Parts: sequence; structure tokens; C-alpha cells
Amino acid sequence: MTIIRAVHKVEEGTSETAALHVTLAETGKTFPVQPHESVLAAALNAGIELAHECKTGFCGSCRVRVLAGGVAYADDPIGLSDQERGCGFALACQARAQTNLVIEAPLMPTDRPEPSQITAQVLAVDQVCGDITRLRLSPVGGMPAFLPGQYVDVVTQSGATRSFSIASAPDETMIELHIRTIPGGMFTAGIVPALKCGEVVALHGPHGLFRLRLDDFRPLVLVATGTGIAPLRAMLAALKGDPDCPPVALYWGMREESELYLADEIATLGAALEDFTFVPVLSRAAESWSGRRGYVQDAVLEDLPDLSEHALYLCGSPAMIGAARGRFLEAGASVNHIYVDSFHFAHNL
Repeated sequence: MTIIRAVHKVEEGTSETAALHVTLAETGKTFPVQPHESVLAAALNAGIELAHECKTGFCGSCRVRVLAGGVAYADDPIGLSDQERGCGFALACQARAQTNLVIEAPLMPTDRPEPSQITAQVLAVDQVCGDITRLRLSPVGGMPAFLPGQYVDVVTQSGATRSFSIASAPDETMIELHIRTIPGGMFTAGIVPALKCGEVVALHGPHGLFRLRLDDFRPLVLVATGTGIAPLRAMLAALKGDPDCPPVALYWGMREESELYLADEIATLGAALEDFTFVPVLSRAAESWSGRRGYVQDAVLEDLPDLSEHALYLCGSPAMIGAARGRFLEAGASVNHIYVDSFHFAHNL
């Protein structure tokens, strides 16, 4: 059934501004949606916490399945692949109802720790390679509760916030952030290089729906580009010592060998798992590089042409996320077992 781009026909003499209704198939609960509202905004206004994250159409966290009715978009959202559209999925944060709708929609998970204000002292500021800094922080009063894969906001003195994934596991004693310098960035190029050990940093969190699903026993495929390795490092550290840990394969895309700043540590963490594979992939490798070359998603598909039984965690650049999501679905991946954290950099970061 084609549901995307469906046209809502208005009968002569009726008002185009009349509210339509959205029904949740799981519960039968109904809420109104105005023509100018997204499905997500209407749900939140009605007190219904549909799952969501970025609200910009990038991350795909607000994906719903339209069982009846039609929606339209002002602009095609990046976080929805053609394969997902063909299966009847829509992004609630961007979709406008064109008719009354019946949808299957996940709600915000109840197992997420509540975000709070966190005060932390700087333990170390290390430039690990090129433009990447490894910032280690000691939370005052002990580690806050968070799930591997989540992120925190760093709060500057002006009140501006900058979001970074937590690279440490919940049972570790510090919060670790991997920060790529953005040329001219107020925070990454201005504040971070000037931080000194002992200084106090304000954080808020944890945030995010990207998290390790410990109740999913599918083999794990972790795929990262750049500092997208940070939350995957947290997941690896959290899996250490888990007797029920499924097989784990981690693919990390970088440009050059010198940028693989976490390679030795990943190998050490992986050695604690019963079945672990680590595949670094370089897009601009020197002739001396004997490992894999090209794009990280291509390497995954070369090794695993059938992804129908895997859980996939993707973190990194929007280009990688967009390309990988579509191709992985073509390779049989379950749309409900692809978890995404897409990085988007503000020019003044």
C-alpha cells in the first residue's frame, strides 16, 4: 500500500483547517493533528510521548509505520530510506497528515535515566590525533546513571550547549568525551584547548535513545566513522564480562592510519569478549596500509552479505549513515534492529 505522498482531498464546502485524527494501533488512543503540525508535534501536544530524538528528520528515531491514511513532507527527510518508505514507514517529526491516520508508533522508553545537572572536574585533556581531543572528566559525587551509547551536553558559561557521546561505560569512574575540533568553533577550537586539569565543567544529561539493547541476543555489528567510535567504545566496555554476550563485529572507518587513535584499546576491550572482530577501514590509506580500504559500509557488506539476523548500531557522519542504512536494508537487515546516532556539526561548534 502506498502511503507516502498520499493526497488529502477536501470536499467542497469543508474547511482545510479542520483537524484530522491519528490513532495509535497498539492502544486505540486517538489525538488531533492540525494541517500545519507534524504528527510528532501533535502527539506531544496531546501528552503522548512518541519516541523521538533530533526532530529534524536526520536520526530516524521517530519512525512510525502508517497502517492507514497518508502523509506528506515539505522536504524529503534524510533519516528515511527508500526501502523504509516502501514498507510504509514515515518520520513523525516531519510528516504532515493528509488524511486521518492509523499508525504503529513506539513510545519513549521508560528505562532511560532522568537527565540532571552534573558538575565534573577535568582530569585530562589529550590531543590523541590531528584534530581529535580526548577529554576525561571526574563527576563530583560519583558517576551519574546512563546507558552505553547516550550523550551529555556540555554547558558553557554563556549557557550554550554542545553535545558529545559518552565514551566510557557506566561502571567506569570518569566521563570520557571524544571531541573533534571544528575550525573557528567557539567550543571545540576556543574553550577545549584552554581547559586545565582541575577546572570545573558543567554537564547536563544523559540524553539520547541510542543505547545498547542488552535484551537483544542477535549478533552485533557496530559501525562507526570518526569520533562515532566513542559510544561504541562505551558499549564494548559495558559488554566486557557478560557471559551472554553475542558475537560482536566492530567496523571503524577513518581516512588515514594515524587517525585510528583508539585501535589498541578496542583490541584490548574486544579480547575480553568470547567472539569479537575488529575491522578498521581507511578511505585514504597509504600504500603501506595492509588492512581494508574504502568505505566502512562496503566492508561490512563484503564480510556479511546477509544481515537479516544481526542488530546494527551505526554512529558517525550523515553520509555514512544514509548510505549504510539503505544498503543494509537491501541486505536483509531488520528495520527494527538498525539503531542510529548521526553526527551533525554546527558551524560555530
